[in-house]
Amino acid sequence: MAKTEAAAPPKNPTAPVNVWIGPVVAAWLIPGGGHFLQKRTGRGALILASVALMFLLGLAMRGTMYTPERGDLLTTLINYGGFLCNLCTGAFYILAKMFGYNVPDMAGDVHDYGTKFLVTAGLLNILAMVDAFEIASGKKD
Repeated sequence: MAKTEAAAPPKNPTAPVNVWIGPVVAAWLIPGGGHFLQKRTGRGALILASVALMFLLGLAMRGTMYTPERGDLLTTLINYGGFLCNLCTGAFYILAKMFGYNVPDMAGDVHDYGTKFLVTAGLLNILAMVDAFEIASGKKD
């Protein structure tokens, strides 16, 4: 008897960059913008409202915006990671910096929660950018 091997499923090639770059950049710049470009207005509005509310609550709680700062390994990791998350909120981060929002790191629960809200808004927008990419490249409906 001859042994037969199961055929490997065909790999889905990644879509060309020009197909997904527009929605991903729009999703970064304006949270939910990539979904609006792809006519997913309900999902786009939900993302925009969620990221905006988290960011604005973080500002209202006087959370700290991270800046890239070197130090020991843990300090570098926290500051660069926090900065990237803040940057991922797109226009919200740009506008906050343009209008001079700069709060030093202070002790206290409310300020700490504000900082976490600002970082989480960026993380949520990263998920939205991944979702916009998957829709644009045809991996998701």
